Amino acid sequence: MKNKTQILLPGLGRQVDFLKKNCNSDPKTILVIGASCEIPALELAVFFDVKIQLIVEDYESLLNSKLVLKSAENIDLRMMSFESTDFRNEEFDLIYAQASVSQVNRNKIVKEIKRILKPGGLFCVGEVVSLTKEQPRFMQDIFDTSSMLPLFMEDLEKYYTERKFIVNVSEDLTSTLKEFYSINAAKLDDAVDNLTDQEKSYYKKIVNKIKHESNVYLKLGGDKHIGFRALLLSKGEN
Repeated sequence: MKNKTQILLPGLGRQVDFLKKNCNSDPKTILVIGASCEIPALELAVFFDVKIQLIVEDYESLLNSKLVLKSAENIDLRMMSFESTDFRNEEFDLIYAQASVSQVNRNKIVKEIKRILKPGGLFCVGEVVSLTKEQPRFMQDIFDTSSMLPLFMEDLEKYYTERKFIVNVSEDLTSTLKEFYSINAAKLDDAVDNLTDQEKSYYKKIVNKIKHESNVYLKLGGDKHIGFRALLLSKGEN
């Protein structure tokens, strides 16, 4: 099935669709967190008819986002740490994060999100999750290389309720991962064919990383250990 939104993140376009389907409010202040979230930001800007704040953590992601957005007037793009933003307390009605929270510093990121989210505000998060309690070494190596710390899927909702979020609705989007890794593998092959020898040398590390992750998921049994789940949460009382 063709991904109409061309969102090349775990969850593809289905997390945005999940939010559109289940959001019963009319948020006026929206923050999108994460690299490669330009298309979700653009879609949400149109859907809610508001200007979107989009933040990324590093300069390379900032440059890539600028290329995709092409000076879109409805997106305010900035670079800042996810765990220590420049935003005011209780600034946003809605915060959207797709595959950008499942990191080793998740606790600090979620604490910051809670700080800048209004009481009763919505947090739409898509998390890479573990499908097994104990990960095999080859999967743990991938997580370590990417500084990821996925929660066990059955523990995900508990993690957020313990931090005073209310789970409004959730959806298992694990079925998107096969397409996600297949698309990435195909795009990688096309991109490598068009790189110069110098560029291949420069991008060797990231090319090998993407190729390895896709191969593990598609051919070496990674699909038995990794999943993806979307939650729509409300900020409860502290």
